Amino acid sequence: MSIEQGVSAPDATGTEATNLLKRNSYNVGWEYGVLVDASNKDKVKCKLCDKEMRGGIHRLKEHLAHEGKNVKKCTARTPQAMEAKEKCKKALADAKRKREEKTVRELEIREEVHVSRVGTDSDEVTCIGSSEPHKLGPIDKWTRAIDPKATKSDSLKQQQLNKELWKERTNEVHKYIARWAYTHGIAFNACDNDGFKQMCEAIEQFGPGLIPPTQDALRGKLLEEEYERTKSLLQEREAEKMKNGCSIMTDTWSDRKRRSIMNLCTNCADGTSFISSKEMSHVSHTSEVIFDLVDKAIEEIGPNNVVQVVTDNASNNMGAKRLLEEKRPHIFWTSCAAHTINLMLQGISNMTQFKKVVDQEKAFTIFVYGHTRTLECLRYFTEGKEVVRPGVTRFASNFLTLSSMQEKKDQLRKIVVHSRWDSLKDVKSKKEKEATTTILSPSFWKDVKLTLTIFEPLVKVLRLVDGDVRPSMGFLYGELLKAKRQIKEAFGNVEARFKDVIAVINKKMNGRLDSPLHLTAYLLNPHYSYSDPSIFDQPKISEGFIACVEKFYYHDEDKQHQAANIELKKFQNREGPFSKNLARTFENFDYNPASWWRLYGYETPALQKMATRILSLTSSSSGYERNWSGFEGIHTKKRNRLTTTRLNKLVYIQFNSKLLSKRENIKSNKITDVLLSSDTTEAQGFLQEGGDDCALVDFRDGKEDEMEGTGIPWSVIGETVGADEQLKLHRSA
Repeated sequence: MSIEQGVSAPDATGTEATNLLKRNSYNVGWEYGVLVDASNKDKVKCKLCDKEMRGGIHRLKEHLAHEGKNVKKCTARTPQAMEAKEKCKKALADAKRKREEKTVRELEIREEVHVSRVGTDSDEVTCIGSSEPHKLGPIDKWTRAIDPKATKSDSLKQQQLNKELWKERTNEVHKYIARWAYTHGIAFNACDNDGFKQMCEAIEQFGPGLIPPTQDALRGKLLEEEYERTKSLLQEREAEKMKNGCSIMTDTWSDRKRRSIMNLCTNCADGTSFISSKEMSHVSHTSEVIFDLVDKAIEEIGPNNVVQVVTDNASNNMGAKRLLEEKRPHIFWTSCAAHTINLMLQGISNMTQFKKVVDQEKAFTIFVYGHTRTLECLRYFTEGKEVVRPGVTRFASNFLTLSSMQEKKDQLRKIVVHSRWDSLKDVKSKKEKEATTTILSPSFWKDVKLTLTIFEPLVKVLRLVDGDVRPSMGFLYGELLKAKRQIKEAFGNVEARFKDVIAVINKKMNGRLDSPLHLTAYLLNPHYSYSDPSIFDQPKISEGFIACVEKFYYHDEDKQHQAANIELKKFQNREGPFSKNLARTFENFDYNPASWWRLYGYETPALQKMATRILSLTSSSSGYERNWSGFEGIHTKKRNRLTTTRLNKLVYIQFNSKLLSKRENIKSNKITDVLLSSDTTEAQGFLQEGGDDCALVDFRDGKEDEMEGTGIPWSVIGETVGADEQLKLHRSA
């Protein structure tokens, strides 16, 4: 029985009447106000002092916050009134700050646009919101520019006339833009893109009579020009590659015509860049084929500028690794850290105690999101906040959604015991009863807390390697060791409880994330080695360092001796510049270890070169995985006749532009969590039965059966012949 069922019918009727006067909004003002008339959204009433006013919810917030001159202050002096005052003050301040930031940003965007002008015209005036003069059209002949010498009353009349005219004209233009967007299926969020705003500004600066580009120009001359412009934006990265080296990342992808395309990216300290793609439909993806592609890329970039190749753990990639070691023994080949950590999360998620929690979580969200009424009820109690939080992978979605449920635990409990929930027809089924039982179960929430405690240390490492904000190689091994310690502590340091989880982590980590390169990066990062000097004496670390020195300075025994036998001791004993007080910046986790070595390693040149190059590396190839969505977005059914060359250039422009923008957004904290995704593809398991099958990223462990004598995994052969497609039911079946 619901705890709310005791409410009488008259009270319920009164509540319904009140709800009609409350806007369906999560604006903080509606906590303290209602509409006076449900048909008039402009007139509101304060619930604290019964004051009625016009001006909508904004005016009500000014009334409650005691701000502004357009409304009287709220006379209530209760604790609730004080709370309302602070909340509304904050809401008004936040809204003002966002408006100011938006205005500044839009001005910056407009100022980046420069369209050359031909001749002069006396009919040019400065357009509202524009920093450039604008050639007026015929309708503007009926207006005049504001006279700065006019009286205040005359000036206001002129401003009102001009403002109304611009408002009407703007709406007319917006109709044409909307009509084009609706007709051609343009995403609504495209209008928030800076490029769209710059396009509008450029058209505005040009004035009437602009002839739009032709289809041939868009796919020919203009495409070439934009391709060259994007390349010029990446010139700084080319200089960084020559100075501190880079990583090469490669992977394959299948388009809508089942053509196999191999993508190539590079990563340096300045970020990831898409280089090119090549159609590989005519050949099998053997180790030799992958090696040839990577080797050609190394030759183009320069063998001395490439430090490592990063791929996933597929067996054909490991075969290519052996071939590269034979030809170019000084270049490292490492496993993708993001891929490996996701394998760890996958292994832990499949353990009985954690799988049960995730399955219960999915059963609840599938039920709630599967019915309109239950979803509306959920959003009512969570004030519009979603429970399902899509991540960049299935396992990121698992963690993010579990965290979301934990944050909303009290709200979820209130939902399932409320009369509003009980009154829904959908909640009479067996699935509803299971969902209610899950949310009210103390053991479920206990298991959720434990699962989050176990997942969180690994998710932190995943955020580190997937962020593409700074090089992660120098922090990966140390943070994995820290994650294992935290997991053991979560189990109370009882080996019988943590051994299975640690075994999964060690199994995936061994041979992948503890290579000589990873161990050397750990040793040469003073954040770890100076904090724990015993690191220098650990046999595993020492062996890894020696192996790394021999590979890095291959065929240069003098440099090997200098780095390993002389300069390492100076670094270990903090001699010379390493002893300076300013060198203690390493204690801050957010410092840059490569920059630290450039500044303080000048008396150890061989070790300095090695450290700056290794500590400038990425540890993950997840950058190119984001490229898949770029191909999908460009190579739609309407555009599937694109040649691979044009496809390559389009993706080069789109991917690199998005990557540059994303990097800036992360740096400016506009992106709060790199694991969150605006795409729900990797979270379908929380929205529908069998939704995990919709995931684009398939995490394989590299231990696949191969066709004898070919070295080709059977999964690749299956994909080539379209086995899964043929097994699916068609309409004619």
